[in-house]
Amino acid sequence: MEKLPVVGQVAVPALDIEDPHPLIVDFYSSLKDSAQAQFYEPSDWQFARFTLHFANKLIQSARPSSQMLAAVNAALTELLVSEGARRRVRLEIEREQTTATVIDVAEMFRQQLAE
Repeated sequence: MEKLPVVGQVAVPALDIEDPHPLIVDFYSSLKDSAQAQFYEPSDWQFARFTLHFANKLIQSARPSSQMLAAVNAALTELLVSEGARRRVRLEIEREQTTATVIDVAEMFRQQLAE
C-alpha cells in the first residue's frame, strides 16, 4: 500500500441540496461530527453529498424505490457510517467516557456510624 502524505484540513462543503428533508440535514451534520470524518478527503465529502442527494429523493418520494434504498445504503457503507462498515476496515472508535467516582455506600454508612 502506498501512502500519500497530505498536509492541512479538508474543508467540509455545504450540503447544498434544494429543499432537503430534515433527516438528510441532520445526517450530513452528523457526518461532520463523526470520528471517521477525519479520514474524509474532498472527494469523500462530494460522494456524501451525491449519496444524500439520492437519499433525499428517496425520503421525499411518494413511491420509494427499494433499489434506490439499496444503492444509497451501499454508498453509505463506503463512507463508513455504520459500526459494521468500520469494523470491516478494522476501524474502531472509542469515545472518551466521563469519569465517575464509585462510592461504596455501605462503607460510607459504617464510617458515619463509627463517628
